[in-house]
Amino acid sequence: MSLNILSIQSWVAYGHVGNASAIFPLQRLGAEVWGVHTVQFSNHTGYGAWRGQVFGADLVRECVAGIADRGVLPSCDAVLSGYLGSAEIGAAVRDAALLVKAANPKALWCCDPVMGDTGPGIFVRPGIPEFLRDQALPAADIATPNQFELEWLTGQAITSLDTAKAAITALQAKGPRIVLLTSLRTEATGGHEIELLAAEGGGFWRLRTPMLPLSVNGAGDAIAALFLFHRLKSGAVAPALGAAASSIFGLLSQTLAAGARELQVVAAQAEITAPTRRFTAEAC
Repeated sequence: MSLNILSIQSWVAYGHVGNASAIFPLQRLGAEVWGVHTVQFSNHTGYGAWRGQVFGADLVRECVAGIADRGVLPSCDAVLSGYLGSAEIGAAVRDAALLVKAANPKALWCCDPVMGDTGPGIFVRPGIPEFLRDQALPAADIATPNQFELEWLTGQAITSLDTAKAAITALQAKGPRIVLLTSLRTEATGGHEIELLAAEGGGFWRLRTPMLPLSVNGAGDAIAALFLFHRLKSGAVAPALGAAASSIFGLLSQTLAAGARELQVVAAQAEITAPTRRFTAEAC
């Protein structure tokens, strides 16, 4: 039986970010994805120039209401959300997740709290970080922040594995019982490595991969989608972390080999279902 996932994110015609990064990997794994787009752009904003429109919160609500009219929300297994163009759209996403969870109490909401990163700092509109912290994440089941976002959300600096665990625990206390820290670098992290750290039920699992010399948009959107899928399928954090990290490493490796600026989710799709190199999460 396939999984049904409602994914409410941005959409680009060219390239792979938001839903254009998340939907195909989920479909390739066999999930049925109900995609609702919050924007329609020609390309992602990292190019510095783009065309298109930001959709209003009413459009998101209308699309979700139309799906609800089909009577299928009880069969929805999860809601996936990422970048928010405004706090108003955020409220529509939160309400959609609550609607799904009311129809199916077992459904999970995976909220990727996209707000910034080390270097550029906060890059979303004013009010969005506060909305994510105060209204979205308390209602979410899974959160997938990067290190910068976890520090901002909890007000705790992360300099070691112990401080990372403390920050995750603090975030869990505010709502999401499952947390995936998608990028962890401390004094103990190797110069050419990146760590991922996941937690659920008081346990923690860590995974290290080589850090590849490239920076592409959309990798965070893809790993949130993959982690959600594998957590739904396996019911456990450790195998979900291992499977998601292995696929992302494979996609990034082939993107680097191709010299491409866009994540090669189509050309390297075999890495989604059968990663060339497999990594295993270890309890820590």
